[in-house]
Amino acid sequence: MALKSALDLRILDAIHSHGGCATLPQVVAVVKLHPSKIPCLRRLMRVLAATGVLSADQSPSGSGDDEPVYALTPVSRLLVDSQNLAPLAAMVLNPAFVSPFFELGTWFQKELPGPCLFEQTHGRTLWEQADRDATFDVLFNDSMASDSHFIMDIAIKECPGAFHGISSLIDVAGGLGAAAQAISKAFPGVKCSVLDLDHVVSNAPGDTNVQYIAGDMFESMPPADAIFFKWVLHDWSKEECIKILKNCKKVIPPREEGGKVIIIDMVVEEGSSNLKRREVQALFDLYMTIINGIERDEQEWKSIFFEAGFSDYKISPVLGARSIIEVYP
Repeated sequence: MALKSALDLRILDAIHSHGGCATLPQVVAVVKLHPSKIPCLRRLMRVLAATGVLSADQSPSGSGDDEPVYALTPVSRLLVDSQNLAPLAAMVLNPAFVSPFFELGTWFQKELPGPCLFEQTHGRTLWEQADRDATFDVLFNDSMASDSHFIMDIAIKECPGAFHGISSLIDVAGGLGAAAQAISKAFPGVKCSVLDLDHVVSNAPGDTNVQYIAGDMFESMPPADAIFFKWVLHDWSKEECIKILKNCKKVIPPREEGGKVIIIDMVVEEGSSNLKRREVQALFDLYMTIINGIERDEQEWKSIFFEAGFSDYKISPVLGARSIIEVYP
């Protein structure tokens, strides 16, 4: 909640506008708050510094002024500037996404499949909410676009081979097309398209090299050399993933002709020595109960791929808690 209030008040942007470090009076001069709350703001800043969102050092002026200088850290730098993850943080911290977890204990007492946490709280699924509520739809799509801008830059630099040797790619459930646009820019020879539902495609930008196609991944896929999923398959059950991937296999060419499915998702590493990665993956796995989703380990992914009729796969763990998975027919 301290982080959410910092984003709501644009405290990090205020510090960024001062070159990445600022005193409390400099922050107060930019953000909107009642003057009587300035002492309370010091308490908020103390929490942000204690948790690593900011750093705090005493002023070096030598004037006897002990006013701390607050500076951005690697964490908070992800939440400022032109391409940042603030929209993703805003979604995760939005009451619509926070409130379902107050009833997590109740959810555990009900039989699967049953309503997901989101539907249990709001009376409709996340996808139904996005279809009916334009503001919610913008919140969700902006968050996914911000993640795409961030993660695709890393994916293309760390694993360019995943996109070599293909001439066309379909970004399934690709929203406003941020990932497809990044791939198209990095690989101009790849014709990129986005497949998503009608209400999403209707809001897609019109001034890009990416084509937008209205459709349903559970029904059919447009043909392409590669079918791309970023943070999509973890939303769905094993049976649903198998159905989606079978639809992919019908339209991609053989492996020797470049046919593949490219997935960006987590591959849970139970025995990893990287404590932070294990923590993030465990938290996300529980978080996905909000839509009855799941984060999978390698054996769970392998079972899905082979039951969908694919013959081989390659995992490249180059995206922190997430990986790039190439799946071959």
